[in-house]
This record gives sequence, C-alpha cells and structure tokens, in this order.
Amino acid sequence: MQIEQRLFGVHFRNPVLMAGGTCGFGEELNEVIDFVNLGGMVTKSVTYEPRKGNPAPRVVEAGNAMLNSVGLANPGVELVCSEKIPWMQENLPSMHVFVSVAGHVKDEYCAVVKRLEEVGGFLGYELNLSCPNDVKLGALPFALDIETLQEVVSSVRELTERPILVKLAPNVPDIGLVSMKAEVSGADGLTLINTMPGLTINVHSQQAELGAGNGGVSGPALRAVGVHAVHCAKKKTTIPLVGVGGIMNEYDAIQYLLAGASLVQVGTATFANPRTAQEVALGIEKFCENEGIGSIIDLIGAYGHSEEKEDD
Repeated sequence: MQIEQRLFGVHFRNPVLMAGGTCGFGEELNEVIDFVNLGGMVTKSVTYEPRKGNPAPRVVEAGNAMLNSVGLANPGVELVCSEKIPWMQENLPSMHVFVSVAGHVKDEYCAVVKRLEEVGGFLGYELNLSCPNDVKLGALPFALDIETLQEVVSSVRELTERPILVKLAPNVPDIGLVSMKAEVSGADGLTLINTMPGLTINVHSQQAELGAGNGGVSGPALRAVGVHAVHCAKKKTTIPLVGVGGIMNEYDAIQYLLAGASLVQVGTATFANPRTAQEVALGIEKFCENEGIGSIIDLIGAYGHSEEKEDD
C-alpha cells in the first residue's frame, strides 16, 4: 500500500498534517506524539509584532463543535526566527513545516515573510487570510474580498520561491471562484477551510461565552462544509488542495481525499487526543489495505471522477 506522495518538491510519507494553531511550533507535543509518523505540520500563525490575543475564555464547546477566539496570540516574527525555527530545525529535522503567516494589512504579511526568508529552515508558508476572530480585521478577513486576497498572495509570491498555501474562508458565495483567483495570483496550494464565524450566549448571564464575543466554529459540525469546499475547489483549480475541518478519524480524512484533497490537516481533535493525527495516518493506510486500494493517488478526487462517469 502506497500512501506516500511527492508534492511541493518534497516527499510526504503520508497525507496527514497537524493544523495551524493546534500544535504551536511543535514544542508542546514533542514529548507526546512521534512527529516522524506525520506528513508535516503547520505552525501557529505568526504576525510581525507579538500579540497577546483575545481575552479569556478563548475556547468553549458548542454542541458538535468547538468555538474558539484565540486572536492570533503569538510571540512575533523576531522571536520565531531566533528561537522557534532553530528549535524545530534541531528537534524536528525531517518534518515538513509550513509557517502560518497572518497580519491585519498586506504589508504585514510581506514584512513577516521577508524576515522569515532571512532565516529559512522550513518548507513553505500557509497564508492565513481567513481568521474570523482577529479583532483588528473588524471581522472581515482578506479571504472574503477577492481583490484584496489577490493583492496579498501576489505580493508574497514576489518575495519567495517556497511553496505558498493559501487558507480560505468557507463563508463566501463561490469558493470555487475564490480558489481559482488564489491560484492565478501565485498560490501553490490551497487549505480548505478555516473556521466559520459563530456565537454562543450564556442564557443566565445573557453574555457571550467567549471573552471576545464571537469566535470561529470548528470540529465535526464543520466537516461537511469543508468537504464540499474541497470538491468545489477541485473543479476550478489545478494545484494541490489541503482539506481541514472536523477530521476526527480516518474516515473523515478519506472523505476529504475523495473530494480532491491531496493532504489533510487534523486540528480540533488534537485538543481531545493529541495522538489523533498519527492515528488517522495509520487508519488511512489500513483502510486502503482492506479495500484493496494500491495507492493513495487512487483515492484523491475519486468522487469527482465518479460524478464525471455519471454525467457521461
């Protein structure tokens, strides 16, 4: 059974990555999971200046979902360059790392990437253009405005030859169109999807349960939205897609692969079980063996292929 792939110029041992914002820079989970059993990871989002993030509480349960409003808390690009990246190079030398980059204006994305380019030591970038709980954006992520999204992506494209993933928002009228515009602007791959805006209210206090009020909905409730987004993007693009949202087990991940994702990211499930990502990777391999599937390539986009056959 072959679950390995070559993407972005490197060899991925399996299609499972740790999602941004759920594993920090690897330090927190290094003693808990074996990163060598994963395809890669996405770091916590990095901004130019340090950010304290949003007020507590930052995470609450919301039925079959989780609602979070961390507010892009991070140590800033200088400390990431001087401490976090050297740590990853020393302790996770074989890990394919995408550094997540965020900002509240286009120039901040460019400034962060310029500084990171001076250091190197990682595979590529994931541009977080769709965070719904960054108060500095006034609840209007760049991914909701196609023109602004294209400006950010094309500006960063000029600064680096490293692979660029663009993380998109689910709450747009046409995710296929947005995906296509991101590709023509210079994206090497797309991450679908980020969280959706949400709100939970305490009925006794009549106040929001999150300290910042609104937050981002993640977890199982988001999965069908994510799978649909990948399917729509696959129809409009030619670059690799990364599926994320509500993956709790191998069957959830396989839905994303069937829809057209080449890679998947495990996020919310990590908070309940830090070993979920490696369990998903093992589960995908066992599933393919049991189903007589010789290569993971045979799974990727298979749903779209079956649709085409029905149309014929």
